[in-house]
Formats: sequence, structure tokens, C-alpha cells
Amino acid sequence: MTTKELIKSEIDNVNDRYLDELYSVIKNFVEAKTVPKEGSFMSRLKYIKIDAPEDFSVNIDLYVSGEKRIE
Repeated sequence: MTTKELIKSEIDNVNDRYLDELYSVIKNFVEAKTVPKEGSFMSRLKYIKIDAPEDFSVNIDLYVSGEKRIE
């Protein structure tokens, strides 16, 4: 069996309630691997993803100083 076939067979064994989570992991993996090696700094910035609270950009100074924490 090829690696792709092995992966597909493992996916077939995943419980349906975990498929959304698995899809998210696979999608993030693919996006991370498709970042162009060449290009300007600004063009590569669009591939950076920040997982933060909604108010992070507004209150970044509070998060950096430790007055506010991510829970």
C-alpha cells in the first residue's frame, strides 16, 4: 500500500464526530506546506495565523505586560 492509501484507510476508521477536527488539522498542515519558499517578506506574512482572543489586537499592550491573560 502507498502512504496515501494507508492514510485514507486510517481516516475510514475515524469516528464521524471527530471528522471536523481531523479536517481542520489536515487543512492547516496543507496550508503550512504550501507557503512559497521565495517571495517578499510581506507576501509570506499572509500565511501567518494567530490564535488569540478577539480583543488581542486592541489590548496587545495589556497582554504583553501581563495585565490581561489568555485563558
